[in-house]
Amino acid sequence: MIYIRPVSDLRNKYPEIEDLVLREEKTIYLTKNGYGSMVVMSLDKYSELLEKIEYDRYVEKMLYEAEIEASNSNTKYLTHEEVFEKARRIIDEE
Repeated sequence: MIYIRPVSDLRNKYPEIEDLVLREEKTIYLTKNGYGSMVVMSLDKYSELLEKIEYDRYVEKMLYEAEIEASNSNTKYLTHEEVFEKARRIIDEE
C-alpha cells in the first residue's frame, strides 16, 4: 500500500507518521497543494537504498569494463576446461 499524506501531517500528526516509518517500515509520500513534495523513510531504509544504488553502479561499471574488454581484438578467451584447470591449480597451491 502506498502512503500519501499532506505535508501538514508532519506537524499535526508526527507521532503517527513516525510510527508508520519506524515501526511499520513504511515510506510516506508527502504532498503540498496536491502535488508531490517529499518522501519520508527511516534511516535504515534510506541506507539500504543507497547500498543498492552503489551496488547497481558497481555492477554497471563492471559490465561496461567487460564489454570494452570483449570488444578488444587482443582479448584471449578461455574455454570452460581452461578456466576450471586454472581454478584447480590455484586451489591446489593453497
